[in-house]
Amino acid sequence: MSGVEGRSVDTDLDAERLHRVAIAHLTEPGDVRVAALVEHLGAATVHEGLVRQLDLEGLGADASARLASSEPERALEEAHRAGIRFVVPGDHEWPAAVDGLHDAPPVERHGGRPLGLWVRGPLGLDELTATVAVVGARAATTYGTDLTHRMAAGLAEGGHVVVSGAAFGIDQAAHRGALAADGRTVGVLACGADRVYPQAHARLIDHLVDEHCIVSETVPGGAPTRMRFLSRNRIIAALSRGTVVVEAAYRSGALNTANWAGRLDRCLMGVPGPVTSAASAGVHQLIRESGALLVTEASEVLEVLAPAGQHLTRRARGADRPRDRLSHRQRQVLEAVPLRRAADDFSIAGTAGISPLEVRGSLQALEALGLVQRQGFGWRLADEDPGLPGQPFLDSTG
Repeated sequence: MSGVEGRSVDTDLDAERLHRVAIAHLTEPGDVRVAALVEHLGAATVHEGLVRQLDLEGLGADASARLASSEPERALEEAHRAGIRFVVPGDHEWPAAVDGLHDAPPVERHGGRPLGLWVRGPLGLDELTATVAVVGARAATTYGTDLTHRMAAGLAEGGHVVVSGAAFGIDQAAHRGALAADGRTVGVLACGADRVYPQAHARLIDHLVDEHCIVSETVPGGAPTRMRFLSRNRIIAALSRGTVVVEAAYRSGALNTANWAGRLDRCLMGVPGPVTSAASAGVHQLIRESGALLVTEASEVLEVLAPAGQHLTRRARGADRPRDRLSHRQRQVLEAVPLRRAADDFSIAGTAGISPLEVRGSLQALEALGLVQRQGFGWRLADEDPGLPGQPFLDSTG
């Protein structure tokens, strides 16, 4: 088969490709029965069995309604004209990461390695070596979309390809964040790669086709259905080294993607939201019950995905304050200095339980730091001391 968008598939796989195209048109994407039969019998044998309407785990009867319209050669040619290539196992472009689906336990009868992937756009699947999926709620909040946009931009700047589903809400913010940082991004669709869904994202999807790529397991012309979205989710997880979930309610489809990330032994991360937000309840459940790592910014995701010793983040802490540099004895003296009315050295020494001589030395050091001030023959806390009431102050344990 000739090149598509500057890329080509391996011609020595043409026969295998036709068999897989035919099976894809006769069955539903992600059907675990199809994947198992093709792995054990081969695509040619399974295709022949479907044409002869053999039992084949019940697939023969299911496929009979589509036999009359099955024309794999024509389907491939039409896909080629639309700029779509059908990448199958064995092609140089085939992403090895997807092979992990072969051993992953199925979810609701969905699973297994896909027959092939319909790809549209110049970005090759063999280039997806540093990838991260960012998924979440369609009905996202401003908090969720803003955070996703910043995180996706940071991931793109860190050299990662952002993978998402081109849907409303978090998906859209993930793609746009990567694009804003001049990064690369991949949209995985539940419909055919020649269709636009949702229609409101036509400009986004067209841009992905022109500059990046979209991927689908569903044959060209295929409509998006609920079952195909569930099947699509495993492709998103399989293409990615890790999955970040930003905002997901208890029954969000993003949790299905998270489930696949776990079954594939890929890194699973969740971004917390307000504890009162229903949009984040599913994410909190992932963190609490499924071992998802809590992340709040791109640098933390990069640290999780990077090889040991790379992209290390520094532990966050509050800004240093003058009191942080005090010795234990100096803190003891400072706590004995009155707030308003000055006290002499002996009074402060008695309150602190420290000798007057050592108190004098400590008071001089505290004065140099601007924490205490002289008043007559005594001492009091400095007016600019951050520990005074009404001024922000965190002690050493805060």
